[in-house]
Amino acid sequence: MRLCAIVPTYENAATLAKVVREVRAHVDSVIVVDDGSGPDARSVTERLASEGLAIAVFREKNGGKGAAVKSGLARAAELGFTHALQIDADGQHRSADIPRFIDAARENPTALILGQPVFDRTAPFGRRVGRLVSVFWCAVETLSLRIGDPLCGFRVYPVDKALAVGARGDAMDFDPEIAVRLVWAGVLVVHVRTDVRYVPREEGGVSHYHFVRDTALISWMHTRMCLLGLLRLFGWRTRPRLT
Repeated sequence: MRLCAIVPTYENAATLAKVVREVRAHVDSVIVVDDGSGPDARSVTERLASEGLAIAVFREKNGGKGAAVKSGLARAAELGFTHALQIDADGQHRSADIPRFIDAARENPTALILGQPVFDRTAPFGRRVGRLVSVFWCAVETLSLRIGDPLCGFRVYPVDKALAVGARGDAMDFDPEIAVRLVWAGVLVVHVRTDVRYVPREEGGVSHYHFVRDTALISWMHTRMCLLGLLRLFGWRTRPRLT
């Protein structure tokens, strides 16, 4: 297993360097995908690259978290990595849990290793509700309870399988869509419990979730995936199984 980490970032100037350094304590190669940040945040990525702490990928325009992760997966494949750990740049994920994700990936090298978040009191009410809604629809789409939290951005992908399923979402709809598509492709999902803390704005926490836009995108994604799932019941396959 050749493992790298992918850190998608957009305007995370205050938290990115700390996250990358914490990740590098467990993963030697970190791909930072700057999704069209302004000068201040972009300079942090440039500095990390110049210091040899990260492999930098710069997107000219902000395309969304999903677009950034897909760029990172493509770069990981080019560099010969077999697995990629995805972690957010805002510091909400507990980097000390990374070894547990890696161990799970080594034990299940063809599986999606998906974070099962344990929220504390910092979690916004909307995030809790959104999780329940997305869990429900993913259960409908996969006819199973295989996906514990489709919105958790702390996970490990087998790179070839993640690219092969062809997730269309470019924003916050990407994380649940690719999880469903991987299940459809026959990929096992292994869950790792992990604490999640939402970083307050005064500590540099930045939320890029736009309630109206991203809720609409996720709703449309689930509508589309439900229709595709219905077609699958009648024997139609969008892509071949990967296992």
